[in-house]
Amino acid sequence: QVQLLESGGGSVEAGGSLRLSCVGSISSTRNYCMGWFRQAPGREREAVAGVVSDSTFVPYADSVKGRFTVSRDNAKNTLNLQMNSLKPEDTAMYYCAAGPYVADWSVAREYTYWGQGTQVTVSS
Repeated sequence: QVQLLESGGGSVEAGGSLRLSCVGSISSTRNYCMGWFRQAPGREREAVAGVVSDSTFVPYADSVKGRFTVSRDNAKNTLNLQMNSLKPEDTAMYYCAAGPYVADWSVAREYTYWGQGTQVTVSS
C-alpha cells in the first residue's frame, strides 16, 4: 500500500508563492505517473499538473501554465509543485496522486493512490 503525504499549503496574498511537496511511502512510486489535483468547495476535482516517471512528459492545466512548475525527485520519492503568481481562483485543497497505469494524466480515476490534501488559500 502506497501512502502519499502532502505538505506546504497555507495562506498567501495574490501574487505570492507557495511550494507544495508530496512524499511517497515506498520507492516504487518512482516508477509511477504522479500528479497534482485540486478541488475547490462546490467544484469538481481538477488536474493541475502531471509528471511521468522519467519526467519526459510534464503537462499542465491551461489555468496554471507559466505560473506553476511540477518536478519530482525519484531518489527521495518526492513530487513538488512550485506555485508562483498565485491568484484567488487558485484557492483549493490540493491533492497529490500516483498510479502505475495512468493513460490520461488529467483524469482522476486513472490514479490509484491519493494523499489527504493540503489547503491553499489565496486572498485578494
